[in-house]
Amino acid sequence: MKQIHLGVFEVAGPQVGGTLSWPHPLAESARFHELDHWIHIAQLLDGAGFDFLFFADGFGFPSIGGDLPEMAARGGINFPSMDPAMMISALAHETERLGFVVTSSTGLDHPVQTARRFATLDHLTGGRVGWNIVTGASQNTVAELFGHETMNAHDARYDQADEYLDLAMTLWEGSWEDDAFVADKEAQILAHRDKLHRHEFVGEHFRSSGYFTVDPSPQRTPVLFQAGTSARGRAYAARNAECVFVQGTTVEQTAFNVADIRAKAAEWGRDPNSLKIMVGLTVTVAPTHDKAVALRAEFDDLQTDEVVAVLYAGNTGIDLLSLDPTRDLTQILDAGGPIGQMGQSNIDRFVPKDGSTPPTVREILDQLSGRGTRGLQLTGSTTEVADELERLIDATDLDGFLLEPIFAPGDLEDFARLVVPELRRRGRMPAEPGTGTLREQMLGRPGPHLSPDHPGTRFKVSRPAATTPASAMVSE
Repeated sequence: MKQIHLGVFEVAGPQVGGTLSWPHPLAESARFHELDHWIHIAQLLDGAGFDFLFFADGFGFPSIGGDLPEMAARGGINFPSMDPAMMISALAHETERLGFVVTSSTGLDHPVQTARRFATLDHLTGGRVGWNIVTGASQNTVAELFGHETMNAHDARYDQADEYLDLAMTLWEGSWEDDAFVADKEAQILAHRDKLHRHEFVGEHFRSSGYFTVDPSPQRTPVLFQAGTSARGRAYAARNAECVFVQGTTVEQTAFNVADIRAKAAEWGRDPNSLKIMVGLTVTVAPTHDKAVALRAEFDDLQTDEVVAVLYAGNTGIDLLSLDPTRDLTQILDAGGPIGQMGQSNIDRFVPKDGSTPPTVREILDQLSGRGTRGLQLTGSTTEVADELERLIDATDLDGFLLEPIFAPGDLEDFARLVVPELRRRGRMPAEPGTGTLREQMLGRPGPHLSPDHPGTRFKVSRPAATTPASAMVSE
């Protein structure tokens, strides 16, 4: 029987998924500035047996007509936000086993900066950190914020991301031998110089030469997450990711994406079942069906077309309210504009390639109301929710779910109190939460490091130094 892994999708901002929820009496997410708010959530998840707390992040903001919409500020729609990475060491100190996954883009910082940051976090958390690799979000506003003249095309960003990760793994895996750091007070030797290796990396997008200053952390490489369901995103995940967060729209499409990622991983020589694939899921649960439905209705009543349009524009660059509501998204092409250089997954879902009739803009607004960028939706009693979670796992070959709260922390408390014990009773979650590094807990690895079939192991240093590709050469 397949075990169900659980994470929680959050942002260091007023609400998740670009939907409106913070004004509700049950929601405390407007306290996102307060560390105690996050400590409470982290401790709740830690005790309940969740695997990790996942923070989406980015520098972008919703933009319509090149400016911040009034509704984004008034409604707190993907605005404002803080840097969640700054909280991770504090949250790790207040928990025992919970993992922490943080989003960081491959389009801004140099890989050396990212490698140093995650190696530091891995040390400070005792090996409980993961990196959610993204190529960018809200790319038009980010390009302007950072003074870039143009926004890189979607697939080109993934090409750059392959090289970005290769350099980062060169630093994590190929710079220090396992026993290089000794801190021997008697001999007065902190590190063995002959066990430190210089790297010379020359790629199409990045160059780096020198020594990595952070000694090996418990996992060396953080657990590698990837979120993106476009064709290029799935290919990137199959090559690089250990855990994949797919966009959930329908059971059938989710099953296709899962199977495609696993097949592509096998083509890379990887065990396809070693990848843990999860989907976003909004769960509204209560002791009875009617109470759950009533609670969900309170959330839905907060949503408007304006909320949907602001969120969708921030993710895709498309202002739905400026389009003809009776036509589909291809009207943008007819008008001479491009579709799909950002938010590709949230465009593809409304531009089917199987010949079926695409939804109109009015239908898109209705479909996204209360969903935003959220995944699958589930409302019901304890038994109904547990039944559906099992059905989704069995029908799609998923490995678990990222809960996307609407009234945090209340709905997370409800899930922990009602659903987790039921999943344990059914044998879908272990009776006792796992321990060890995040990689050991998530992947069931016997050790904290990359599995032997992961492409990153080719960068691992050995004595004598292993031969590696010219683009990622490690030498003495």
